[in-house]
Amino acid sequence: MEKVYLDNAATTRVRDEVIAKMQEALANCYGNPSSTHSFGRSAKTAIEKARKTIAKYLNAHPSEIVFTSGGTEADNMILRCAVRDLGIETLITSKVEHHAVLHTAEELEKEYGIALQFVDLDGDGNPRLDHLESLLAQDAKKKLVSLMHVNNEIGNLLDIAAVARMCKDRGALFHSDTVQSIGHFEWDVQEVPVDFMTAAAHKFHGPKGIGFAFVKKNSGLRPLIVGGAQERGNRAGTEPFHNIVGLEEAFVAAYDHLDEERKYISRLKQYFVEKIQSAIPGVAFNGLSGYMEKSTYTLTNVRLPFDTQKSLMLLFHLDLKGIACSKGSACQSGSDMGSHVLNEILDKEELKKPSLRFSFSKYNTKEELDYVVQVLKEFAES
Repeated sequence: MEKVYLDNAATTRVRDEVIAKMQEALANCYGNPSSTHSFGRSAKTAIEKARKTIAKYLNAHPSEIVFTSGGTEADNMILRCAVRDLGIETLITSKVEHHAVLHTAEELEKEYGIALQFVDLDGDGNPRLDHLESLLAQDAKKKLVSLMHVNNEIGNLLDIAAVARMCKDRGALFHSDTVQSIGHFEWDVQEVPVDFMTAAAHKFHGPKGIGFAFVKKNSGLRPLIVGGAQERGNRAGTEPFHNIVGLEEAFVAAYDHLDEERKYISRLKQYFVEKIQSAIPGVAFNGLSGYMEKSTYTLTNVRLPFDTQKSLMLLFHLDLKGIACSKGSACQSGSDMGSHVLNEILDKEELKKPSLRFSFSKYNTKEELDYVVQVLKEFAES
């Protein structure tokens, strides 16, 4: 049986060189980074090297990089601390954000009584920037905007530079969940003046359980997790040294090979889009995920013309055939609520059809995509 992994938006295979780096760290550098002896100092030095490396690629200052357990913690930290520490009265977001942002925003509304406002979406699921402009101009209250750069389910790309400029002009702070774009797109935080960003290593062939927040210098945020002076006082807890050096290795590899890997993965996506359109009449693409220039090159979200009864067996059938993909975000596994993103952008008839997210990486091949399309075609005809 073939084994095909097309769920890279959920998590990616760890690069061999990252595994080797982490094994070396686990075996040879086991001191607590907060200890003052040589074992601790060597671990601390490597952590600070990783911080400087990441900052250099983002054109940030090392002090602006805070290591976290991943994107969810980083999103929670930034939103919560901004409301608690910076006097945010209005939080503006959209209904197609990751739940790490949406659920945090809902909790903050209850806890602090802030105004929670949602930017209207266009028919493709993009936040309407004219409506954002009107929300920003509504009153003089201190505002935080939180809009993701790459939608994790439908792959839509936000015009993040335009949003950053708009927020700056209106005196609002801007946070972007960039978990799906760090490691896949170039970043320069001087050119795109975001105040806060988030990243997770496992989205770009690094280990799970480690990520980072970009927090603009002198932001005024105090730590969310307290109990120690680690992370330059920004996050308490003994640093997972092996994970941090793994993140650094994956981050450097992602950007050093970005051009060649982006070209390769883009060709795979284009091939898959054309192949499935040809094989299954009536197939559609959710959001802008079928357009190469308007969505990320790493995923597409396909709506298949199957009836309700057939749809019930689709994921089970694909799994039996060794194919891994997603019905929606992997964070929703086990839930029968369906995709909150698709619920926002599709009508009732469209929602009755099964939608699958296929996400690609450097480890995929055209032969694998041929196999997936063939399995789907046979299922459609059965």
